[in-house]
Amino acid sequence: MAVMALLTFSSVAQALPAGLIPSPPQVAADGYILVDAASGEVLAEKNADQKLPPASLTKMMTAYVVETELANGNIGRDDQVTVSEKAWRMKGSLMFIEVGEKVSVSDLLKGVIIVSGNDASVALAEYVAGSEDGFAQLMNSTAEQFGMTNTHFVNASGWPAENHYSSARDLAVLARHMINDHPEYYPIYAEKEFQYGVDKRTGKPLNPQANRNTLLFTNPNVDGIKTGHSDEAGYCLVASSEREGRRLIAVVMGTRSERSRANETQKLLTYGFRFFDNVDVKKGGVTLEQVRVWKGAQDELAVGLEKDLVITVPRGKDKQVQASMLIDQDIMAPVAAGQKVGTVKVTLDDEVISEVPLIALEPVEEGGFFKRLWDGILRFFAGLFS
Repeated sequence: MAVMALLTFSSVAQALPAGLIPSPPQVAADGYILVDAASGEVLAEKNADQKLPPASLTKMMTAYVVETELANGNIGRDDQVTVSEKAWRMKGSLMFIEVGEKVSVSDLLKGVIIVSGNDASVALAEYVAGSEDGFAQLMNSTAEQFGMTNTHFVNASGWPAENHYSSARDLAVLARHMINDHPEYYPIYAEKEFQYGVDKRTGKPLNPQANRNTLLFTNPNVDGIKTGHSDEAGYCLVASSEREGRRLIAVVMGTRSERSRANETQKLLTYGFRFFDNVDVKKGGVTLEQVRVWKGAQDELAVGLEKDLVITVPRGKDKQVQASMLIDQDIMAPVAAGQKVGTVKVTLDDEVISEVPLIALEPVEEGGFFKRLWDGILRFFAGLFS
C-alpha cells in the first residue's frame, strides 16, 4: 500500500539561534527551496509559495499517480495501452509513440520520467482515468491530500494552460512523497537515457533520447528527479541528491537557461551538504518509555514516536543537540494507538528547535468495574503524595 501520510516542512533557518548559519547562495530563479529529505527542514528558500507555471515538472505528479495505481494493483506494468490520436498529436518533448500502437505501462512510465514525453503522459492519463480531464482530478485530489495548497493541475503533461500552476514548496513536498512512498520506482529517475521505437524508413531502432537532467551526468550523487521548460515557466528543475546517507531535495523554478537551472541547483545542493548535518535523535515505532495508565485493562503503556526523529543542524553542532520527554502524568484508559500522551522536545544550545508528539504505541482498553474502582482509589492517594 502507498504511504499517504502528510509530509510537512519546518524551517531550520528560523528555528536555530542566530549567527550559526551562513547566508544561502544567491540563486537566479523566480522561486526556489532546499529541503532535507529526512528531517523535512528547509535550509534555504525564496518565493517558495509563489504560484508559478511548472511546465514538465507536472509529470512528477503524473508519474506518482501512475505509480500509486500500480502499487494498489489497479493497473499492471505489462498492461498494453492503445495510443489515442490525442496522445499521438501532442507537441513538444515526445516519446514518439504512434496512434493505434499498443505500448506497455512500464515503457510509457519511462517515457514520462526519462524523456518527458507529452505523448506518453496523455496515453497513461487516458488509460488510468479514461480521459486526461479525469486524470487531472486524481492529480488534484492527491495534491490536496499532500497539503499542496498552491498547486492546481489542468493536464498531465504540463502543457501551458490557464489555471495550471504549482510552487517550489509544493513540488518539494511531492518529491519527498515520490522518494518515500514508491521506492521501487525511484531508480527510473536516475536513468540517463531511454530508447523506444523504430525508424519506419530503415527499420532500425531510433537513437536513445537523453535525460534532460544534466546533473545526472555531472554530479554522481544526483539521482533524480525532473526537468521542466516552457516560454512562460522558464527552465525548472527538481533535483534530489544523496551523499553519505543524507538526501537533499532542491527545487528551482524560472531560471533563464538549461545551464542556469543546473548551476543554480548545484549551488543549493553544495550549500546544504557543506554547512548542515543530520542528527538521528530517536527511532520511531520503538518503546521509549513504559508509563502508568489508570483504569485500564493493563497498568502500563508503551510510548514512543510515530516515525524517526531526525534533526538538521549546522555542521559541527550535532553534539549540542539534546532531547527530553515530557509525558502526561494522568493518562486514563481507554487509550487509542497513536494517541498523543506527551511531547519530545529537542534543543540546541538551550533553544528549542523541534517539538514532536509522543504517542501511545498500543491501545489500552478500559478495565472492568473493580479495576477502575481500585485505580481510582490509588490515583487519589497518589495525588495526595505527589
